[in-house]
Amino acid sequence: MLLAIDTATRQVSMALHDGQAILAEETWRSKDHHTVELTPALLAMLNRVGVTPTALIALAVAQGPGSYTGLRIGMSLAKGLALAADPPLPIVAIPTLDIVAAAQPHYADRLCVVSQAGRGRINVCFYTWQGEWQAAGKPFVSTWAALCEHLEGTVQVAGEIDVEGRARLAALGERALVASAALGLRRAGFLAELALRRLAAGDFTDAASVAPLYVS
Repeated sequence: MLLAIDTATRQVSMALHDGQAILAEETWRSKDHHTVELTPALLAMLNRVGVTPTALIALAVAQGPGSYTGLRIGMSLAKGLALAADPPLPIVAIPTLDIVAAAQPHYADRLCVVSQAGRGRINVCFYTWQGEWQAAGKPFVSTWAALCEHLEGTVQVAGEIDVEGRARLAALGERALVASAALGLRRAGFLAELALRRLAAGDFTDAASVAPLYVS
């Protein structure tokens, strides 16, 4: 059983995946109450499906970019669960914006994924279609004004798109193919599936080595 935890932004998500199916998934928007909400939500999820922490064989966590505190809360929980097991469980850290990219259909050959970075800024990463979405560079911090000014050609856009973002993207007309709110939702189910692929390839790390990815 793999547990996926994403606390990178105010959008929090967790999922349990048994390698064949998602047994439970919960996603909600937290008002910066990650610390008090996360553990009770996890215990309730485990109880609903009749799973104990001893059934876990691996953990997945959103690596960042994201908020300083949010990322550390999710990683601390994942590390605690991993180190409590004997032997310690492997952890797979997945870049935050890759989780959204994994959910997107292919409508154009370029994809732009965003998440909120606070103070009017957004985290951004571009992807190209190569049978699946592959990151075309490293994530960076921008603003909606700067991003929309430099978008070229037709681009799919998905993720945490706020009121300003939707207005600026709408002004681009058919050049911006904006994902619906449902498709843009960052779901731990996709985090779990990305992590399972990495585990199958032997690409994971130990709890002590996992660290958040911050951008500026």
